[in-house]
Amino acid sequence: MKYLLFDLDGTITDPALGITNSVKYALKHYGIKEEYENLLKFIGPPLFDSFKNFYHFSDEKANEAIKIYREYFSEKGLYENKVYPGMKELLKKLKEEGYTLIVATSKAELFAKKIMEHFELDSYFDAICGASMDQSRNKKADVIAYALDCYPNIDLNEAIMIGDRLHDIEGAHERGLKAIGVLYGYGSQEEMETYKADYIVKNLDELYQLIHRL
Repeated sequence: MKYLLFDLDGTITDPALGITNSVKYALKHYGIKEEYENLLKFIGPPLFDSFKNFYHFSDEKANEAIKIYREYFSEKGLYENKVYPGMKELLKKLKEEGYTLIVATSKAELFAKKIMEHFELDSYFDAICGASMDQSRNKKADVIAYALDCYPNIDLNEAIMIGDRLHDIEGAHERGLKAIGVLYGYGSQEEMETYKADYIVKNLDELYQLIHRL
C-alpha cells in the first residue's frame, strides 16, 4: 500500500458534539426536538441523505436544512470536535514512512480543510478532499473518485480506504478499492461485516500494524 484514504468524522476526529449541536439547531427551525442519542446517526452519511431519510424531508427542504445546519456549524460546530488520542502520532509515522495520506470525507471540503488546519493535522496530508457545498458531490463514492483523480496514474491495488461507517466501505468498493473498517468510531462490528469490509481493526495500534502487512 502506498495511498491511504482516511475518512474524517469518526475516523480521524470525534465530531459528535459539533454535529449533534448543528443538527439540533437545524431541527429547531422546523419545531423538531430530538434526543441526543438519535442525533448521532447523522455522523457518517451525507447530510442531504440524513435529513431525507430520517425526517422524510423533500429535496428542497433537505437543502434548506443543510443551509441552517451550516449557520451553526461554520461558527461553532466546526470546532466542537476532538482528535482521537494517538491519531496525530499515527499520521506522523505514516507520513515519515513515505505513505501518501489523503482525506476523503462526505463533509464539505471547505469545512474539512478548516478542521484539519485548526487541529494542525493538515501538514500530514497530501490532499484533503470532501463534498462540494452545492451537494453535486456528496456521496462517498463520488468523493473517493474525486480524490483518486488527483493521482491519475494510481494503481488501485496500492490504495485503500479507512473509515468507520458503511458508506466508507460501500464507496471504496464502488470505486475498486479495498476498505479497512475501524471500530473506535461510530460503526459496529456487525455493520462492518454486513457491508463486507476487507479488514476490521479495533484501534489505532491494530490499524498501524495492518497497514504494514498490506
